[in-house]
Amino acid sequence: MSFSSEVKEELARLLPEEACCNTAMAYGLLECGHSFSFSSISLRTENAMVASVYRSFVETVCGLNSTALTETVRSSGIHIVSVPQESDRIKIIQRFGHSVDDIAIRINRANFECESCAASYIRGAFLSCGTVTDPNADYHMEFSLPFYRLSLDLLSLMGELGFNARLSRRKGSNIIYLKESGQIEDCLTLMGATNSSLELMGVKMVKDIRNTANRITNCENANIDKTVDAAVKQIDAIRKIEQTQGLDSLPDDLRELALIRLKNPDLSLRELGEQLNVPISRSGVNHRLNRLMKITDNLKNI
Repeated sequence: MSFSSEVKEELARLLPEEACCNTAMAYGLLECGHSFSFSSISLRTENAMVASVYRSFVETVCGLNSTALTETVRSSGIHIVSVPQESDRIKIIQRFGHSVDDIAIRINRANFECESCAASYIRGAFLSCGTVTDPNADYHMEFSLPFYRLSLDLLSLMGELGFNARLSRRKGSNIIYLKESGQIEDCLTLMGATNSSLELMGVKMVKDIRNTANRITNCENANIDKTVDAAVKQIDAIRKIEQTQGLDSLPDDLRELALIRLKNPDLSLRELGEQLNVPISRSGVNHRLNRLMKITDNLKNI
């Protein structure tokens, strides 16, 4: 089962405690379905539980019996729930304060009677037209709406609730989407999908730990590469001095360090400093090695 299906099944099991929120959730389910107008009211979904919840809300909130709806299941697994009778469609339309003469489908906020009704509406909308990507792959939640004005209203409603949602068009549909993991977590929590929200948080935490570990490893590898490159150049310089004028020509402090470096090509500057008869700091070792490199540069100019 996909993460999106898990979210929908978690939401489908929730029933608002307040009657007004029950109405708001039914409103979101119906208005954001495949069609919602005088001529057609229907839902298309791959989730059998969502189809069942849709039927239940039409019956309980709109006062219709089960025979008022028809449901077919295509070979692709798509459930299509519709209201075939015109008189029943009119009853549903008017139940939510719409008129059969409405030209554009908009959110009628008269259906929101308490502070929680907006969240219930969004829960219903997500069940009808929402999807969310598996957080292991990406962070993306969207609502695909057939009506442009309705999409603007939902975008505005989500903005009022603190969500930085965006609107785009794809294949004739109006897509409202969230891309930030924190925003998706908050939206799941708002709708009531707390288990799914916690799962997303857990995946995000693992990703963050893994990314941090990778950054540290990459940084360490880069530092190792730099250390190795520097050691190779230092040894080449010491060999050059040895072959041209001999290491005995060097001051005692440089000769001692040169011999230790030749025997220990993998030691860091700090470790080299600890090997000296009189230990010195990392910066002190670096200073002596730079003096050796400068001697080699002078030899090249001879």
